Amino acid sequence: MKFRYTLEILAVIAIVVFIAAFLYTSSTMRGAEFAGSDTVGSGLVAELSNTSEENFRPLIPQWEPPSGEIESCLFALQAAIGGILVGGVFGYWIGQKKKP
Repeated sequence: MKFRYTLEILAVIAIVVFIAAFLYTSSTMRGAEFAGSDTVGSGLVAELSNTSEENFRPLIPQWEPPSGEIESCLFALQAAIGGILVGGVFGYWIGQKKKP
């Protein structure tokens, strides 16, 4: 007997396990503080270079969008481009499977 939906079943099982692990770890870490990678990274660089975090300046200047709307628009554009690329790859794979 050949299983037709083996990959799909394994994906659903992996998602359920991931969700269960996330819920378990989030319930055991009540009261923990989480910081973004920018905060943690700049703090670590400041610690390693023996300077205060306020005096730390990145080597490459960062561009800041003029408004929050433009920042949201750029983020949405980035997500759309990524979705198109991922969809294209999966579409190509499915198309290759359906070729005779």
